[in-house]
Amino acid sequence: MLKIYNTLTNQLEEFEPIQNNAVKMYVCGPTVYDNAHLGHARCYITWDTLYRYLKFKGYDVTYCRNVTDVDDKILKKADEQGVDPSVVTDKYYKSFVNSMNNLNCLKPDVEPRATKTIGEMIAMVKKLEQNGFAYAVDGDVYFRVEKYKKYGELSSQPIKDLLNGARVEANDKKESPLDFALWKKDELHGYNSPWGKGRPGWHIECSAMNKKYLGDTIDIHAGGADLAFPHHENERAQSECANGCQFAKYWMHNGFVTINKEKMSKSLNNFLTIDDVLKKYDTNAIRLFILTNHYRMPVEFNDVALSSAQSGAKRLINSIAGYEIKDEYDKEALIAFESAMDEDLNTSKALAVLFGLVDKIKKGENSQIMANTLVYLGSVLGFDFSLANKEVTDEELAEIVKPLYDEFELDKNLSPKEVIQKIIDIRKIARDNKDWAKSDEIRDILLKFNIQLKDSKEGTTWQIL
Repeated sequence: MLKIYNTLTNQLEEFEPIQNNAVKMYVCGPTVYDNAHLGHARCYITWDTLYRYLKFKGYDVTYCRNVTDVDDKILKKADEQGVDPSVVTDKYYKSFVNSMNNLNCLKPDVEPRATKTIGEMIAMVKKLEQNGFAYAVDGDVYFRVEKYKKYGELSSQPIKDLLNGARVEANDKKESPLDFALWKKDELHGYNSPWGKGRPGWHIECSAMNKKYLGDTIDIHAGGADLAFPHHENERAQSECANGCQFAKYWMHNGFVTINKEKMSKSLNNFLTIDDVLKKYDTNAIRLFILTNHYRMPVEFNDVALSSAQSGAKRLINSIAGYEIKDEYDKEALIAFESAMDEDLNTSKALAVLFGLVDKIKKGENSQIMANTLVYLGSVLGFDFSLANKEVTDEELAEIVKPLYDEFELDKNLSPKEVIQKIIDIRKIARDNKDWAKSDEIRDILLKFNIQLKDSKEGTTWQIL
């Protein structure tokens, strides 16, 4: 039975869909005003993995991930560049889609844009106003936070504490410092509404898109830990007050990516774009780097960790080279994998199962079935096995074998391929002399440099992991 950590209750809970086998899952998507960074990669790889695993478990999943294409940051960039906001959003939406494709993230079933759901947002704000949960002031509309008694539950902050810590701004039009904007007056970029020209607040966008595409109540609402407050807290409040029912059964949040112990973000200007990272590391390396850590924990970015992930990913992917993958799997590995993932998506344990399969393939233990199983389970975690045995350049090979000249006291004039063949010849002599210890030692030394040997009746071949 799958158990997931519910932020709302702060505990592990057995996952039971609201309606039979159907799962409605909503993930807060990007605000498209800049290129996606490694923090976004952590978020969307995490929820892509959940989406894949739910489908692996046999659930009928509808995955909705929105696109925020009306926002202060978008309008500011458009004004600075002297272009229509759609020029900015179209550019960065295409960039985001390209980044997600390069990370091997599956496309959501529904990907609504905020600008296409304005009518639904206005209708929800009107409903809140009619129910006494919202009030209009000079073209703006605010939500009455204190009227929603459960406010603060999701982020574990009692409303009294929030009130005590709230800043009271001079000439504030709000009834309470906690009240947040549902609709903002904007005569330049705004849409027609009962309150004059304006545009939606950020929080109402997700509530309206959730309602339109998934319904009043959903199974899973997910996103980054930074969204728990105020975004998700506000979403929950306005949705439940407008719809008169529970908004989401399970709330899930992934941890941050940090650099020098600080959260990676555009505001701190310490972010690396996904495209920049992909110039140095492939999609499987980034996935492995992210999934090695539990999704709720912070991940500290550094080149050492990613370089290690790159080596591990190559070992994982290239172990299936030469095998024609079939639909026949190892039951023991399937059980161990599912048991790990059922523990609140314990991807670290699940990866241990995958690398156990790699070891068995390498040792020739029922290797065909192990290779089949590795591809099947690895694909649940989103690894791209089409990259297996990707050709390395002459320059890359030269860099790999550089330490081996001194390790085996070889002629520096030998080419990289001649170096590897020379070492294989040395190992063959050891094998002929039944010096198995030396033979294994040479094999293990090469493996440290990501050079894998395969022995057969025809001789020994090698490949770069």
